[in-house]
Amino acid sequence: MDTTRREWLTGGSMALLGGGFLSRVDRVAGMQPATSGSMIGSMKGQAGGASASLMLTPDARAEGPPAPADFDRLPLEWNKRTVKEFKKRLADRGIKAFLMREPLNIIYLTGYWHTTTERPQAVFMNADDVDPWFLYPALDRDIVRTWWFGGGRMYFDFHHAEGAFPHEGKVQQGKKVDLFKFLLEGIKEHGIDGTKIGLDGELYPSQLATAKKILPGVEFVDVSEVVMEMRMVKTPQELALWRRAYVYFDRAHAFARDYILTHGTDVTDYEVKMATELWINDQLYSDLDLANGAAHHGVRSHVGVWVRVGPVTAYPHPNQPYYNKIGKNMPLQISGIARIGGYGHENYRAFIIADGAGKFDTHMQKLWQVSRDCCDMQLEGSMEGVTCSSLAYRIHKYQVKNDVHKYVYHRPAHGAGVEGHQPPYIALGDYTMLRKNMCFSEEPGLYDPEYRCGFNWSNTIVVGEKSGYRMSFVPYSKEWCWLKL
Repeated sequence: MDTTRREWLTGGSMALLGGGFLSRVDRVAGMQPATSGSMIGSMKGQAGGASASLMLTPDARAEGPPAPADFDRLPLEWNKRTVKEFKKRLADRGIKAFLMREPLNIIYLTGYWHTTTERPQAVFMNADDVDPWFLYPALDRDIVRTWWFGGGRMYFDFHHAEGAFPHEGKVQQGKKVDLFKFLLEGIKEHGIDGTKIGLDGELYPSQLATAKKILPGVEFVDVSEVVMEMRMVKTPQELALWRRAYVYFDRAHAFARDYILTHGTDVTDYEVKMATELWINDQLYSDLDLANGAAHHGVRSHVGVWVRVGPVTAYPHPNQPYYNKIGKNMPLQISGIARIGGYGHENYRAFIIADGAGKFDTHMQKLWQVSRDCCDMQLEGSMEGVTCSSLAYRIHKYQVKNDVHKYVYHRPAHGAGVEGHQPPYIALGDYTMLRKNMCFSEEPGLYDPEYRCGFNWSNTIVVGEKSGYRMSFVPYSKEWCWLKL
């Protein structure tokens, strides 16, 4: 490791983790399989850590995840094809123009990755427009103009004063601009094909009144379901990029498990998280084409790791920090979210740590086993033609049959997309039919706050023709998940 980086880590917040942190990271890093580009843990140890050697391998006879993508983000050509398909679907409804205001819909269609704040942004296109037209704030002017840009209207900031553009030398306290009106006036100047605009949502009554004044005779039609239907079914390129994120996620899980096995009860769950994130993101960013920090490179790429041990596992969404000493006879979870180019998702594994005699608690075993069985039920049932509700029904009935219903706190899974949760949901009230290449989490968790333990899992399950497949190769076995420290 270079000296500057080591000095920064030991002199900054990492010092809170106690002396010897970097040596502990280096020791576990040296156990991992050699990878390219990484500066942290570059020392070469054994051919592979104990955990890496236990990773699953794909079954050539069954449907499985695609090969990892060799690109860091979806190419612009993908966005242009997606917009073309969206326009076609709108044309079937007699709509020749669209206006998207939801950030994730803008990103999905145009590839314009941007940070969401209170500042409104929007994209507009007619059926015959070659390039998109944008509403955007001045702070993003370099980002939006250097991607796929066909013009637009820029305001300085929120709130925008009329005629005030300090970056152009125009500093004045003008009238506060109604940015929705500003947007519609820009669209009017740009020109509209037809008399309908597809919108990803509905307008408030006050907005409708403004629209009638500026764009008389133009009808706004809610087409949010159209764009969501497209986003729910992933294309091969999306799935390949998704799988690439899991390559790093799987490495992170192996590192975290080895860290726990190596350092045992001497460390906290927080330290395992920090060590793993430090190691894996150095690998990830070293491998990406970051072009020395150039815009549009390495967008939305990160591996976030969460580790929790003990009573905090007993709550689906805890409000307490994950900061507890790892100990014997405890439940433990390694989890998180990994993305490259915005694509990727969750990957959770539930662990039991043996007691001082090397035995595993019987109640924890029961909750662990039933929740894991439900994961397999979801995997096998994730096939085209099945409804979300019927799959949820089977899983919940199994939980009741095994007398763990009092530990059930939520539905088995949610749809997965670039935003994390998206429709549809593996829930009793969702009757959406599963379609091939839909993606879901995998979370039939069981929680017992009284016993101070809980077990939840996740992955990405991709819907297939005869069953689903998982994106991660991290095992669900007792060999992987039942630890003796």
